[in-house]
Amino acid sequence: MSIDLLRHGDTGQRSYRGQLDDPLTPLGWTQLRTAVEGGTWDAVVSSSMARCARFAEELAAERGLPLRIDPRLAEYHFGQWQGVPIETLAEEQGDALGRFWADPVANPPPGAETFDAFRRRLADALDEIAIEARDTRVLVVTHGGAIRLLRCVAARRDFGDMAGIDVPHASLHPIVWGA
Repeated sequence: MSIDLLRHGDTGQRSYRGQLDDPLTPLGWTQLRTAVEGGTWDAVVSSSMARCARFAEELAAERGLPLRIDPRLAEYHFGQWQGVPIETLAEEQGDALGRFWADPVANPPPGAETFDAFRRRLADALDEIAIEARDTRVLVVTHGGAIRLLRCVAARRDFGDMAGIDVPHASLHPIVWGA
């Protein structure tokens, strides 16, 4: 079994987008098409957010792969911080932003999804993918925050490490996941 996590491409936005349903920019489409060149998978599973699902649909159709859309793979819901430019948050709520980066479990954004709920829905989705994927290679198209959290869970790292995990647009992250 092999699971590769793929972050969506550029959306042209400079804020925590969370569960705002942004489309990809032309650059984002190019980034993703380049990222999967030469890759081989037997199935594709994607977040239901447009910036992931539209590309996953294209890739699955072009390669004749089964596709499953799973809303549990959606990005973290950043509450009142969704859509607010990072620079604005740093200027107006810098201390809160710093606390969030240092310990997102204890210091979530106002009105945000709890990290326990985020972890649970992502882990449940990956558990199901791992069971389905037994002897196959699966590409999972998802989001930066989701990939950071899943990498922490898989490596048994503290969630405070999430801020230090680099997840550029259209980057691939092989993950070892046991259901």
